[in-house]
Amino acid sequence: MATDYDEVRSDVKESQDRSLEALQAANAPDAKRVVTELDESDSLDEGHTPGGEIVSEELIVQVVPQGEDEFTCYSCFLVRHRSQKARESNGHTYCVECEG
Repeated sequence: MATDYDEVRSDVKESQDRSLEALQAANAPDAKRVVTELDESDSLDEGHTPGGEIVSEELIVQVVPQGEDEFTCYSCFLVRHRSQKARESNGHTYCVECEG
């Protein structure tokens, strides 16, 4: 007797049919309802941080001026200590990391 190895086994076919029926029977949301719910939740997120905390206070940041022993790298624009200076050309200073 010849065996067709491409044919799905009966026990596998039954479990596939059951899981398909279960998925169809589940009350899955349609795409329009999901988009509508996401849009509604986005409009409610004003004043919240990504973690969900409410920010009701003003944030204050103190800006410290560049010190005499510091420079701003012309390549990465970070403020570095003068010990990290690699070279200076045409009035522009470069740090060791950008030159390395």
